[in-house]
Amino acid sequence: MTKAAVVAAELVPVLARHASKADADAEFPRDSIEALRTAGLFGLLVPTEYGGMGGDLGDMIDAAIVLAGGCLSTAMIWAMHCQQVDAVVRHAGGRLRADLLPRIAADGYYLASVTTEPGKGAHLLTANSVIVTTDQQLLVRRNAPVVTGGEFADGFLVTMRAGADEPPNRVSLVYLDRSQVEAETVRDWNAMGLRGTRSVAMVLSGTASADQVIGAAGGFRAVAVDSMIPAGHLAWSACWLGAARAALDSLASLIRSADRPASINPDSDLVRHRLARTRVELELCGAYLLHIRNEVANRRRVGRGMDEYAFQIKLDTLKVACSELTFSAVDRLVQLGGAMTGYQRDAPVPLERHFRDLRSASLNYSNDRLLTAIGALTLLNGAGRLAEDPETVQEPGHGK
Repeated sequence: MTKAAVVAAELVPVLARHASKADADAEFPRDSIEALRTAGLFGLLVPTEYGGMGGDLGDMIDAAIVLAGGCLSTAMIWAMHCQQVDAVVRHAGGRLRADLLPRIAADGYYLASVTTEPGKGAHLLTANSVIVTTDQQLLVRRNAPVVTGGEFADGFLVTMRAGADEPPNRVSLVYLDRSQVEAETVRDWNAMGLRGTRSVAMVLSGTASADQVIGAAGGFRAVAVDSMIPAGHLAWSACWLGAARAALDSLASLIRSADRPASINPDSDLVRHRLARTRVELELCGAYLLHIRNEVANRRRVGRGMDEYAFQIKLDTLKVACSELTFSAVDRLVQLGGAMTGYQRDAPVPLERHFRDLRSASLNYSNDRLLTAIGALTLLNGAGRLAEDPETVQEPGHGK
């Protein structure tokens, strides 16, 4: 296990202890988040020169899989924070990095993402709300239908249209500290699953300086393609896989134990078939997650971009496949557990909570949107090299 996974494993009992209450009350898992802060995991991706752990996306994946086995809401909050940190590390200017990254590492400063907007949903690469520039200050007013953990965030990364005369796809990513913004919650979070994420609707109003733009003004697409999209798809997929693996482990342990429900016969071919199908689905998720992790790592190592059609298809496929297969796996476990073990909220294994939480996976940046994009790119790219070895990724222009 990596260092990040070892640290995460030590925290799983804390997360598991608080998961049920956070779910039942739709409350932010403060104790679990504080445990992650104390352990330094909020600074996992912060380079060591800024006081962080100096981890990479592979470390993030390892830790996310483990943490999600304790509480998927907590793991998703943390993983989305890591997604924002990766963008800061790779694309913020030197002044902002020097100010913000040590605070993330030392204090567990929590960054929330503000990319949703009325009228466009979760479409990442466009924005309707416009930045107003006055005397080198950026005025930001933003209505966001979903802000994960927004009530408890220390800062926000906000997408805004770069100017009134700019098209919707000329987007800037702006960092706002909590002290710079008035944040009003305008709709509560009473969802089916992932209730502890407290993904409320908010209106943000604040002022930032010009050096708080991450990446070039109007150049958010480059930040998204290089950082936020690959980090997000890897992080989410790892979390979903971790929750589904925990569900399988907990039910298999129950079946092996003296407390096995009388309705589940471990010698039954049907029971073994359902367990096998679940394991197969999770093996496929895990293998593809590792494949994409390795390709992202190698592209970063050699300085090759993430915007090639074939690789965009792979990233989107990762999200679609993991969101669908992990939910299918837990759905099958609920069927295997039956009405008393699979469907009851007070069952000895929390399959019902895993089921509700994972139902959100295909909706978290809608699979319908991604499948449309995959289909459009497939018309241009065809089948591509489906089994390309990530280790063969070469520097741009190599061999030309």
